[in-house]
Amino acid sequence: MKNIILALVFGVFAIGASAQTAPKKAASSKVVTKQVVDIACGECQFKMKGKDCELAVKIDGKPYFVDGKSIDDFGDAHGEHGFCNAVSKAEVTGEIVNNRFKAKEIKLLPTKK
Repeated sequence: MKNIILALVFGVFAIGASAQTAPKKAASSKVVTKQVVDIACGECQFKMKGKDCELAVKIDGKPYFVDGKSIDDFGDAHGEHGFCNAVSKAEVTGEIVNNRFKAKEIKLLPTKK
């Protein structure tokens, strides 16, 4: 009987210990509103590691891949002035979450000649 009670006590403590989890770190986020940024292919122009040509923006000097818009939404990325061959300027609104830019709006700015 003593062994059964001891086993139950240890079992309760074991379950309680395994149920303890570290508190989840809040997803780091930063809201960006109508900020002028560099925009281009992350791999080709910003030297980011990725699987394929993917749209990226550089906010405050740091590049972020973009979610919500595609590199092909703005024309031929491999054209003469496409994002794989040139860095452009854009006014963006969205949020940086987990090192990615969640775009709500991207407005390309005219290039200076």
